[in-house]
Amino acid sequence: MKRSLIERKLQKVERTLDKAIEKQEIPGAVVLARMPREGEILDYAWVRGLAVARPERLPMRRDTIFDLASLTKPIATTTAILWLVEEGSISLDDPVAKSLPAFADRGKENVTIRHLLCHAAGLKPWRGFHELLIEKERKTGERLIGTKEGRDWIIDRVLRSALVHEPGAAAVYGDLDFIVLGALVEAVSKQPLDEFCESRIFTRLALHDTRFFPIPTDGSNASPEVVRRRVAATENCPWRDRIVWGEVHDPNASAMGGVAGHAGLFSTADDVMRFAQLFLDAWHGRNPSLPTERVREFSTRQRMPADSDWALGWDTPTAGASSSGQYFSASSVGHLGFTGTSLWIDLERELIVVMLTNRIHLVAKRSRFDLRPKIHDAIFEGLTAE
Repeated sequence: MKRSLIERKLQKVERTLDKAIEKQEIPGAVVLARMPREGEILDYAWVRGLAVARPERLPMRRDTIFDLASLTKPIATTTAILWLVEEGSISLDDPVAKSLPAFADRGKENVTIRHLLCHAAGLKPWRGFHELLIEKERKTGERLIGTKEGRDWIIDRVLRSALVHEPGAAAVYGDLDFIVLGALVEAVSKQPLDEFCESRIFTRLALHDTRFFPIPTDGSNASPEVVRRRVAATENCPWRDRIVWGEVHDPNASAMGGVAGHAGLFSTADDVMRFAQLFLDAWHGRNPSLPTERVREFSTRQRMPADSDWALGWDTPTAGASSSGQYFSASSVGHLGFTGTSLWIDLERELIVVMLTNRIHLVAKRSRFDLRPKIHDAIFEGLTAE
């Protein structure tokens, strides 16, 4: 193996990131890549740009903490469901209403946990519940955003919402499925979602910088100042009237107090890589940290409906149109986050790419953000150079 050739080829990754920063597509990024080759583990990292551009300038660091956005879905909520299935507390084909009786409203009694994980339940993909809660606050004078009462109100509205298509008839990616799954974890475990994930996932897997940042009800910062200065900032939020820094960006997750099944998780690139490596090792039967049989089951495309690429809580590559680029095999799983995060794991080649950016920090509306497939292709071409 010619390491010098590989490293020369991988310079394209650095150039691509620098060009994206120069064109103001992203303020900064941390990218990690790992793959075994010829008896060695190739391990590379790229750290570029700024973690915070305003209200002050802070450089990106390898240990910068990112708002993972929808990476919350596979790392936290899906893995929580995996453990509940493994211990026999639930079954994938249980009706959701078995654990959440209110979900049976409006003809949803046949929707299963499997439907939700595959985004095939038939729920509307998204709704601005934070806006409805703000309006409710205006009318009643009662503070609801970020409170337990506000969170319960949103969850109840989601549970009682109507279907927009028959369960299993289509796979439409959205957040409401995972708001329900987060509520289901709480109902079954009798623990808040963040506490369950802390004890059953983050601590067990030694993910030391991975956590939810619940929003204090007294209006103080969601994260202590010493932690916040390690966090990449996100959007200059119009309804919060500030740059979001050290608290969840997603508006519904924010209105729910920072802890939700669809968003709210924060982590570093190294923690995400550790999670991915343990997941990969479990898939190959090399590590007992996660149950091999369940990891393989959750990594398998469910064909719900037949043309869907969704596994259980994980996406898989869509031929010719995947954010993973053109090289990740069909035996791959991954997910994206709106804030500019992504994780892809090629289970067959054992290639892992963690790409964390703060793409919505001041530049979101000008960015098409086609950076992910370019980076994934450049990494694959570099790591496999002959």
